Amino acid sequence: MVTLRRYLMAGLLVWVPLGVTLLIVAFLVDLMDQTLLLLPASIQPEYLLGFRIPGLGIALTLAIVLLTGMIVTNLFGKQLVSIGERVLHRIPLVRSIYAAVKQVTESMFSSGKSFRKVVLVEYPHKGSWTLAFQTGAGAEEVRLKTGRDVTNVFVPTTPNPTSGFFLMVPREDVIELDMSIDDGLKMLLSVGVVVPAYKKVGVTDQRPHKLL
Repeated sequence: MVTLRRYLMAGLLVWVPLGVTLLIVAFLVDLMDQTLLLLPASIQPEYLLGFRIPGLGIALTLAIVLLTGMIVTNLFGKQLVSIGERVLHRIPLVRSIYAAVKQVTESMFSSGKSFRKVVLVEYPHKGSWTLAFQTGAGAEEVRLKTGRDVTNVFVPTTPNPTSGFFLMVPREDVIELDMSIDDGLKMLLSVGVVVPAYKKVGVTDQRPHKLL
C-alpha cells in the first residue's frame, strides 16, 4: 500500500499541474477568441471559412497589440494617445480609474524599475507580515509632520497584483529581503504556493540591508 500511495502521489504531481495548465491555456484561448465577435458577422473568420480555428483570437489580439505599439512609439502616435488621455481626464470617474490602472500597469511592466526592492511589512495588523515592494523614499513633508523617516511601499493584492495599497511605513518597521522582484511577483501570483529558494551563504550576509 505504501508503494501504491507513492506511485499515486508521483503520478498526481505530474498530471495535476499539467492538467491545470492546459485548462488555463484553453480558457485563455477561448477568451481571446471572443474578441473575434467584435468583428461584423460578415467578415468573421468562422463565417468566411465555414469552420472555427481555435486560437485565432490570440493571433488577432497579438496583432492589434503589436500594431498599437508600433503606432504609439512614433511622434504621431504619441500625439494621438495624448489627445485620447486628455479626453479621458475630463470624465470624472473614468479619469481616476484610468490614471490608477495606468500607473500600476507602468510599474508592473517597467522591468522592476519602479519597484526597487522586495520588503516585509506588518500588515494588516501587528504580528502579521506580508510582501510589499519599495517604490521610493518618503516625502519630506510627511517626515517633517510625523517626525519619522518613512519609506513608500506598495502592498499588492493576490492573485491580482495590479491592485493593492500604498503605504508610508517607518523605515525601522520595514525588513528588506534578498528576494528578486520577479520572485516576489511569482510568490504573490501563486498566493504563496511558489516560494523562492533562499540560499544561506553566511551569517554576515543575512543581516538586514539598509533601505534607500
